[in-house]
Amino acid sequence: MTENLIQILVFVGVTIAIAFATYLHCKGKGHRQANQNKEYFLAGGGLAWYFVAGSITLTNLSTDQLVGMNGNQMALLALWEFSAVVGLFILAKVFLPVYYKYNCTTTTELLEQRYQNKNIRAVISVMFFLGSALIFCPAVIYSGSLFMQTMFNVDIPLMYIAITFAAVGAMYAIFGGLRAVAVSDTYSGVLLLGMAIVVVLLALNAIDYDFSGIPAERLTLIGDDDSPIPWHTLLTGMIFIQMFYWGTNQVITQRAMAAPSLKEAQKGVFAAAGIRFLIVPAIIVVPGIISYKLYGDIGDAAYGRIVGDLLPAWLSGIFAAAMAAAVLTTYNSNLNSATALYVCDVHEAYINDSPNVQRLSGWVTAGLTILSLLLVPVYAQADSIINLLQQLYGLLSMPILSIFVVGLLFKNVHANAGITAVIFGVLFYGLVSFPISPLFAPFGLHYIHLMFITLISCVSVALLVNKVVFKQSASLSWANSEVKVA
Repeated sequence: MTENLIQILVFVGVTIAIAFATYLHCKGKGHRQANQNKEYFLAGGGLAWYFVAGSITLTNLSTDQLVGMNGNQMALLALWEFSAVVGLFILAKVFLPVYYKYNCTTTTELLEQRYQNKNIRAVISVMFFLGSALIFCPAVIYSGSLFMQTMFNVDIPLMYIAITFAAVGAMYAIFGGLRAVAVSDTYSGVLLLGMAIVVVLLALNAIDYDFSGIPAERLTLIGDDDSPIPWHTLLTGMIFIQMFYWGTNQVITQRAMAAPSLKEAQKGVFAAAGIRFLIVPAIIVVPGIISYKLYGDIGDAAYGRIVGDLLPAWLSGIFAAAMAAAVLTTYNSNLNSATALYVCDVHEAYINDSPNVQRLSGWVTAGLTILSLLLVPVYAQADSIINLLQQLYGLLSMPILSIFVVGLLFKNVHANAGITAVIFGVLFYGLVSFPISPLFAPFGLHYIHLMFITLISCVSVALLVNKVVFKQSASLSWANSEVKVA
């Protein structure tokens, strides 16, 4: 009882401290901004590089990563993080200069600029919106609730914990905007990374740094054909998955677009890449591997179990606060980004071009929160939360990336040709990647290979439809070069 009381008191104290520090930093800032969208969704363009780096890091690094990747209990999952470094460099050097050139609030605004059509912007925004609403928001809430339930070994229904997370996260998103989210991300991120490193060290000490007895396939970084990441997928779809996630995904790029300048934004992205390379791989696989030696194959419960067993009460209270903050910031980041897409790309374009942004965002956020909670039981049935996330998001990722690729590389492409390619891509990937389809996994191809094939197919369809149906010849148009395509 005393131990639980210590955990709770430390947890509450640290959580309040992070909230108070965030309040002090954000107090009085941005209220005179004339542009409501820029202030609420891009922090008025006032995020210093360290807040960009911190927010990108913690928005991505939450319980769906720590719980889900450690839940695979194998080293191979570190390849997601190593390849993410490449994705961050592509964001910094390829995508950010274009976003800043066009003064974008949302990534999809770039599509309107390149295709000269607001409908294509709205279509892709709705897809991103549905991705956050149906995939990421409920997954974050579920994995965070599972972690807390497992770590504290409490007999509280998972849905009760999920409701608490969702309610607090929603209030944060509604009243704070991106500025508060990014600042709290950074404070929480420093704490979370520090505590995650402590968990790695304690886990290593628990087995005396002896990995004997763990199957070789759980320690290798070279995956065979039956592993979650076969080595050859690194040569096809993996790099494009990272390009999509870090370069076009509103949840991530929104932070980088909120800096006062392109140079400041790039500095923040490079710092996030350094963290991703030096720290993140170890914290998302080592505890899971060690938990396999200690407890056997226990799946997504691995991380919460090892943290709960190894950390003393006062440290576990701090760690719980850091993890709770990670859940909340990842969740409200998704809420804020999804709301930005709806408000800027749909509502203002088709319903009311001058809404009360904060009030409208509040209603959208409330709806997303309720939907997230309704989907938590669905995610509770998944064998591996991280593998499910990657496969589900494949329905959107490559079709959406294809439309960015075509838009960035070509001009004189009809917007409806692009929309046709996106619809084709969603249907094609669904047919080849889900077991219920008669075309499932043709030739036994891994879903990451299928993502690459989907991307190439979508780009080809867009150019073909543009030529055959709309009688337009696309021309290469990157860095002001224009070359006719036959």
